[in-house]
Amino acid sequence: MVYVTGDTHGDFSRFQNSVLKKAGANDVVIVCGDFGFFWDDSKQEQKLRKKLAGLKYTVAFVDGCHENFDMLEKYPVTQWNGGNARVIEKNLIHLMRGQIYTICGKRFFTFGGGHSQDFEYRTADNWWEQEQPNYGEILGAADNLKKYGNKVDYIITHEPPASLKDCLRIDMMQRLEVHAFFEDLTTGCDFQQWYFGKCHLNRYVPLKYYAVFDEIYPLHDTADKAITAPWEQHTEHDPEDEP
Repeated sequence: MVYVTGDTHGDFSRFQNSVLKKAGANDVVIVCGDFGFFWDDSKQEQKLRKKLAGLKYTVAFVDGCHENFDMLEKYPVTQWNGGNARVIEKNLIHLMRGQIYTICGKRFFTFGGGHSQDFEYRTADNWWEQEQPNYGEILGAADNLKKYGNKVDYIITHEPPASLKDCLRIDMMQRLEVHAFFEDLTTGCDFQQWYFGKCHLNRYVPLKYYAVFDEIYPLHDTADKAITAPWEQHTEHDPEDEP
């Protein structure tokens, strides 16, 4: 089974959630950006990564706006479930931008990165320009989607499409090239559901979009049942919390 959650910002308690008690070796938990366990490489952070590596299930994450990209890029790129990925441990995977993976029999398109509103305060020592997707990554993503006939089961991103930012009234004035690309995908790609973490809230946006934050959702629950009430009760936090 695949589970999806939002930004963890280095908080291990998310993986102690009761929802995951029965998760095992064949299950995967996907984090929609701002993973936060690759930030300062402190002893405490190293211990947390060892704890992650000791989990029974696989943790896979797209990058967000609060990652140490210099650390991430030290890990070699290899093949994982049909796409390029950084396999940090056997069960700890960095899902890369524009890649398509087959996970538990379903096809996932992933694209991390985004924009930190507070980057001007962080440029001295903890902001990396790699957080913002570039044109080459967008072109590569489009090419990968074409190989699959622009059809996937799930889309996992950190940022939402431009129209969703407006709908949720989150960071409405800020736009990147990737927001326009995502907006094109809303009509040009055939998909069942789209999950994103940037907005730091849990909310279902009919008919196919899910803002996720501190809840953990088994995908079969959202795919097989019409979930409305749990998503209406959303949790809001400051999107610029540090790991």
